[in-house]
Amino acid sequence: MSPYFIGLLVPLVFTLLLRNSKNGKKRGLLADVGGEPGYAIRNYRFTSPVTTAWEGISTLADLFEQSCKQHRSKRFLGTRKLISREMEKSEDGRSFEKLQLGEYEWLSYGEAFEAVCNFASGLVHIGHKREERVAIFADTREEWFIALQGCFRRNVTVVTIYASLGEEALCHSLNETEVTTVICANKELKKLLDISGQLDTVKRIVCMDDEMSSNGSLIERGSSWTITSFSEVERLGQENPTEADLPLSADIAVIMYTSGSTGLPKGVMMTHGNVLATVSAVMTIVPMLGNKDVYLAYLPLAHILELAAENVMAAVGSSIGYGSPLTLTDTSNKIKRGTKGDASMLRPTLMTAVPAILDRVRDGVLKKVDATGGLSKRLFDLAYARRFSAINGSWFGARGLERHLWNFFVFRKVRAILGGHIRFVLSGGAPLSGDTQRFINICLGAPIGQGYGLTETCAGGTFSEYDDTSVGRVGAPLPCSFIKLIDWPEGGYLITDSPKPRGEILIGGPNVTVGYFKNEEKTKEVYKVDERGMRWFYTGDIGQFHSDGCLEIIDRKKDIVKLQHGEYVSLGKVEAALIVSPYVENIMLHADPFHSYCVALVVASQPALEGWASKQGIAFVDFADLCQKQETVREVLASLVKAGNQARLEKFEIPAKIKLLSEPWTPESGLVTAALKLKREVIRKTFSEDLAQLYRS
Repeated sequence: MSPYFIGLLVPLVFTLLLRNSKNGKKRGLLADVGGEPGYAIRNYRFTSPVTTAWEGISTLADLFEQSCKQHRSKRFLGTRKLISREMEKSEDGRSFEKLQLGEYEWLSYGEAFEAVCNFASGLVHIGHKREERVAIFADTREEWFIALQGCFRRNVTVVTIYASLGEEALCHSLNETEVTTVICANKELKKLLDISGQLDTVKRIVCMDDEMSSNGSLIERGSSWTITSFSEVERLGQENPTEADLPLSADIAVIMYTSGSTGLPKGVMMTHGNVLATVSAVMTIVPMLGNKDVYLAYLPLAHILELAAENVMAAVGSSIGYGSPLTLTDTSNKIKRGTKGDASMLRPTLMTAVPAILDRVRDGVLKKVDATGGLSKRLFDLAYARRFSAINGSWFGARGLERHLWNFFVFRKVRAILGGHIRFVLSGGAPLSGDTQRFINICLGAPIGQGYGLTETCAGGTFSEYDDTSVGRVGAPLPCSFIKLIDWPEGGYLITDSPKPRGEILIGGPNVTVGYFKNEEKTKEVYKVDERGMRWFYTGDIGQFHSDGCLEIIDRKKDIVKLQHGEYVSLGKVEAALIVSPYVENIMLHADPFHSYCVALVVASQPALEGWASKQGIAFVDFADLCQKQETVREVLASLVKAGNQARLEKFEIPAKIKLLSEPWTPESGLVTAALKLKREVIRKTFSEDLAQLYRS
């Protein structure tokens, strides 16, 4: 064999061995667990679930105090200085607020701890009692985190509410938990004053903004309340210090109200031990996590993903800079031209993101590349292809020096969108498409850890490791969790399925929450404690395990689907509303978590459609031909929009695109049951190409 051939062969063999080594890495191992029979996997490094990563630390209050003492002089919480607000008019005459923001101004860990202690004492001084609950109803900001930790120092349970929650759900959340003190910003204060007559227990409002609403008539509506500024509460606490009343691990830290898939939102009760378990587990996953990291905080703190992430950052001495989705980048909607976005100013090393944000970055980059065209586009396409080949193990992919050159000359501008220093991104809250995951990974030059968890499990479940280059999976179990699949025969998913065990996903461990507030029936339905004392949550999601112990989400047990931007769609409810259209004989709505809209398969009513075509003078060969015509599709879609509007459906619930079918669904065809109920999974598989085409078109 010639030396030249050997020179070519050796690198190839080494590359193949490396690929096989990486593919063969076990990230999750079989676990011996109790409860319902199933297929259980644990984290490969921990034989039993982790409860805390710090000796002697059992609550979030303990953890925060310890970190503030260890990192007293290190910068901690950063907020950008507001220079000006201006209104700009677009070409169509609409006005938009634009912000000119300055540098980040920082509190050190020592200063933040002092602010937390003062706020805790101030709460006592304005009359809030330990057994009463506080609600935080505001967008993510520095004061949100200080208020949270201040409440923890007095063992006060915090009710978290999305700032975007509607009036009915807001009233329900505050009244059900009998909140007496609400902490909010100016924007939310107006909402509260508008519904003051419907709130049963609220006595005090703490406004995060010093310049509280100047509308006197509104303030009068809340005249039965004491309204105090956040800074005033801190001042009162500083002048009237009170000893801490620290919680125990089993005390309820947070009652977190979800956005609600149907009906009113449910309040999930989380103990300090629950959240601490997730925080401790994530500590072991992100490489070299420490006090040199800078974290960009902009997702809602009322969501467990952000709340857990910020507590992780605080635990390790990282800096947290606050921003918002509307000021995130230099081209964000609220950023004044010439002003840097939050990411450019902060230059973070870590951030969490939801798929919609990452999709927006990807689409923005591709749009700009296509618009530029020419040599720049050819270089981008070549660089992307080379990096893609390398990640997928191709011997001919861009590696080593070539990779650094592509990163410097081509991808550096993309990385600059998020500040240029990102080294790890956590994506959660909804499924991330494989295309976007790979695109962001290549262009940012940083791994994306896709996680899976729920409010009911404190965001703990599974997490992709930094060296896992696969896409479409959500990783192996976190060290705080066992993941178990159980059979769901009705859906055709069994743990004995080959080549991969499949079934409903159960999450067990110390991160599994207590249950739903004042909803024992629902709690008993989805929470179970096995004979070994392990608490399990039945997610209703369907998953399958890969050979390395990583989980992939493949379906949802119920017909409720979360769209890309987090909206829930109840398929059955929408179908019931749309089937009233005279053109519809049967209909199946399809919602894909990777898209922001729904599509539908519509079995057309032959008499109604042929009658319409006759009146319109539309010629057709047969009914199948009529169903293919664009004007027919437009007419049926218009009737669905009308029916949806009459039923007061949300815009995202009404299908944006439809496929008209001329053949009826019958029990004989296997597409419906004897009772004419949809066999949703069978229909989805039968018309998979049609559904895919609707999303492509």
